[in-house]
Amino acid sequence: MKTTGIITMLVTAFVMAFMAAVPVSAELPQLIPRETLFGNPTKTSPHISPCGKMLSYIAPSKDGVLNVWLKTIGKDDDRMVTNDTHRGVRIHFWAEDGKHLLYLQDVGGDENWHLYSVDIAADVVRDLTPFQGIRAQGIIGDKKHPNEIMVGLNLRDRTLFDLYKIDLTTGAIVLETENPGDIVGWQNDPEFVIRAAIASNPQDASTVLRVRDSKDAPWRDLLKWPFGEEGGPLDFTADGKALYIITTMGGDTSRLVKVCARTGKELETISVDPRCDLGDAVVHPDTHVIQAVSYEYLKPEWKVLDPSIKADFELLAKTRRGSFSLMDRDREDKLWIVVYYSDDAPVSFYLYDRETKKSSLLFVTRPELEKYTLAKCEPVVIKSRDGLDLVSYLTLPPGLEPKNLPLVLNVHGGPWARDSWGFDPEAQWFANRGYAVLQVNFRASTGFGKNFLNIGNGQWGTGKMQDDLTDAVKWAISRGYADPKKVAIYGGSYGGYATLAGLVFTPELYKCGVDIVGPSNLKTMLASFPAYWAPMMKQIKLRVGDVETDEAFNKKISPLFHAANIKAPLIIAQGKNDPRVNIKESDQMVEAMRARKIPVDYIVYTDEGHGFARPANRLDFYGRVDEFLAKQLGGRSEQWKAVEGSSAEVR
Repeated sequence: MKTTGIITMLVTAFVMAFMAAVPVSAELPQLIPRETLFGNPTKTSPHISPCGKMLSYIAPSKDGVLNVWLKTIGKDDDRMVTNDTHRGVRIHFWAEDGKHLLYLQDVGGDENWHLYSVDIAADVVRDLTPFQGIRAQGIIGDKKHPNEIMVGLNLRDRTLFDLYKIDLTTGAIVLETENPGDIVGWQNDPEFVIRAAIASNPQDASTVLRVRDSKDAPWRDLLKWPFGEEGGPLDFTADGKALYIITTMGGDTSRLVKVCARTGKELETISVDPRCDLGDAVVHPDTHVIQAVSYEYLKPEWKVLDPSIKADFELLAKTRRGSFSLMDRDREDKLWIVVYYSDDAPVSFYLYDRETKKSSLLFVTRPELEKYTLAKCEPVVIKSRDGLDLVSYLTLPPGLEPKNLPLVLNVHGGPWARDSWGFDPEAQWFANRGYAVLQVNFRASTGFGKNFLNIGNGQWGTGKMQDDLTDAVKWAISRGYADPKKVAIYGGSYGGYATLAGLVFTPELYKCGVDIVGPSNLKTMLASFPAYWAPMMKQIKLRVGDVETDEAFNKKISPLFHAANIKAPLIIAQGKNDPRVNIKESDQMVEAMRARKIPVDYIVYTDEGHGFARPANRLDFYGRVDEFLAKQLGGRSEQWKAVEGSSAEVR
C-alpha cells in the first residue's frame, strides 16, 4: 500500500505539473512526432523527362539517404539511379538529351557544389566538375544543343565564375566565356549564345547589364542600376532582338519590361503590381513568351498574360486548395508537373495533362502528416513604430483559445529574403506544441519594393530592423495572443543574429532564445565570407553598414560585445563547415558568455554547413530544442534521445 501511495503521488504530481505548463493541453490535437515533420520526405522534387515518358524524383534509399529515383510514367518500375550514402541528394534535373540526369552535391555543407551526371541507360555516375575546392553554379541547357550544358566554375580564379561548356557524352570541358572580373550572372539567347551578363561594380555597388550582338562581338554596357535600385535580365525574346528585364527604375516595386537589346530603350511594360515585387514568371521555353507572372503580398496570386494557358491555370486553381506553381513541363508542352502549397497540408505534386485537362496526383511529400490536425497560417499586417506596414504571418495552435499563449518569434534569414504563406514545418511544430508563432517581414526583407528594402540599410542590431521585431512582439502581446512572460526568439543565419541581438539589446522581452548559425561579430563575419562573394561585397557592406573601419559602430551592433546583457537561456547550434557564417562566430559568442559565467547550450554538427541537411542532425537539433522550449515556455514536447548517425558535439 505504501508503494502504491508513492506511485499515486508521483503520477498526480506529474499530471499537475504538465497541466500547469499547458493549461488546456487536453484540447491540443495529437502530438506530431518530429520524425514526421523533419525526417526524410517520402518523395519530393519530381521532374519530367524531355520526352514526357519518364519521371525522376528524390526519395530515401533503404538506408535512409536521399537519392534520385527514376520511373516510367504509368508504371511501377521505380529504381534508384544514384547512390549517395551520407549527405543525400537535394537538387537534380534532366539534361536536354533525355539520356542524363544531373545533380549537385557538396561535401559536409561546404557549398563547393560539384555537378554530377547519371547515364540512365548505363547506370553510370560521373563527376562533371572534378576539381577540388571549386563550385559549380548557373547551369544552362538548351534543347537545340541537347548534348551540351554550360556551367559557371571558379576554376581559373576562386573569386570569379567563368562559363564553361561541358560535353555530356565525353565529359570534355571547354572555356566558353571568360569573366572580366565583375560578372555575377550570365544570360543566353535562344541560340544558346551568351549575350547578356550582370556585373556588380566593386566601387559603388551599382549593377550593370552588359550585352553583345554575337559570341565574337565586343561587350557593351546597356543598362545601369545605381545602388538601391534592383534589376536584371529574365530572358531574350525569340528573335534575340529584345530582352525581358525586371527593374525597379521608374517605380518602387519591380516591373517586368521589354527593352531593345541594341539601345536599351524600354519598349513595353509587361506587368507591375504597386503592392509588391514580381515573384515567379512562367516563360515558354520555345517561344520565349512570358505566359504568367505571380505576386505575393499576403498570399501568392497568378496573373496570366498568355491566353493559351488561361484555361489551364483556371483548372489548376480548382484542383487543390492553396497556391500552386508550374514546376516542370515536357518538350511538347503537353504534360506539366504542378506543385501545390497550403498552410495546413503537406506539399503535393500533380501531373497535369493539357490535352485531357486532367490532373493526377503524383505524390504527397509527407503523406503521414495528413492524419494530424495542422494549424492555419494567417497573414497579418503590423504597424511599426514609425508607420511601416510589416506583412507578417501568425500561426495559432489548434485546440487552444488564442489568448495569453507562449509565443515563438521565428525570424527569417537573409536578411534579404522574406517569409511567405504556405506550409512551414517549423511553424507546425511550434503550434502543435502549444505555442503561437509569429513570422515578420521586417524592413530589409525583399519582395515589398525598393524603399522597404533600402530603409533597412545600416539598421542591424540596435537599428530599426530589430525594432520591427520588437514592435511585432509587442503587437502580439497587446492583441492578447502572447503571454509577455513567455516569448522565445528563434532563427537561423540572420535570424540567428536577430536572436542574439534580441537577447542583448532587449533582454527584458524574451524568456529564451535559439540561435542557428548566427553571426556575433559583423566585422569578422564579413572578413570570413567565401572568396567568390568578392564581386558582391561592396553591396553587402553598404547594406550592413561600415563595420570594417568604424569600430565603434561594429561594437554597437554586434552582439558579441554585449554578451554580458544576456539573461535568458540560450541554445547556439552551428555547422562546423559553414562557409557563410564561420564557426568562429559561434565559438567567440560562447566564449564571451562563459567568461562571464552566463550559461549557454552549444551544439556543433561536424559534418554540416549553413544549416542542417542530414536527417539525423535535424532530428537531433529539433529534439534538443523541443525539450528546451517546453522547459522555458511550458509547452509540451516529445522526449529527446540521442539520434543514431548524428554528428552532434555538445561543446
